[in-house]
Amino acid sequence: MDGMETDSAMSFEEKLQQVQDLTGKIEAGALTLEDSVKEFEKGMNILSELTNELNEMKRRLTVLQNGKETDISDENVQ
Repeated sequence: MDGMETDSAMSFEEKLQQVQDLTGKIEAGALTLEDSVKEFEKGMNILSELTNELNEMKRRLTVLQNGKETDISDENVQ
């Protein structure tokens, strides 16, 4: 693995750091347009994984909070 590939064993924080690193590379302006698009695509894929993880955590917290699964509004999850 080249350090920029996602891995299900990576922690949420490691994935978030990876997105921040990709953002920094793009913002530095040293990449070609094609490479910038590739890095952007990688970042979006990782963000999708992070969103899925957050949704799962929200579901688990809802179960723990209520003793049964019911949806809670997004403004209550911070």
